[in-house]
Amino acid sequence: MAQYSAELDGVFVALADPTRRGVIRRLGRGPTSVGELARAFPMTLPSFMKHVRMLESAGLIRTAKAGRVRTCALNRERLAVVDDWLAEERRIWEERTDRLENLLMEEKSE
Repeated sequence: MAQYSAELDGVFVALADPTRRGVIRRLGRGPTSVGELARAFPMTLPSFMKHVRMLESAGLIRTAKAGRVRTCALNRERLAVVDDWLAEERRIWEERTDRLENLLMEEKSE
């Protein structure tokens, strides 16, 4: 469970920044070069590369270098960590609201 928690924390930290979320959103349409990605954000390339490295270290993207061009691609499987966590939280809250609804219905019928 601790490993899962550390993975989830890393993904949420990476997704906490609007620039990194923008990169993820763009890569959802398909792989692209770092240069192309960086053009959409008002910052220097070295600053942008810090965001790329953070996303890569969280496992959300993969990069590959061919010659002088570094290409980024979304690692959709890594987003499953968030999806699994959300599904479990949704299940827990639905059970709680169901119990509350049952309790209220029992009180109403008494």
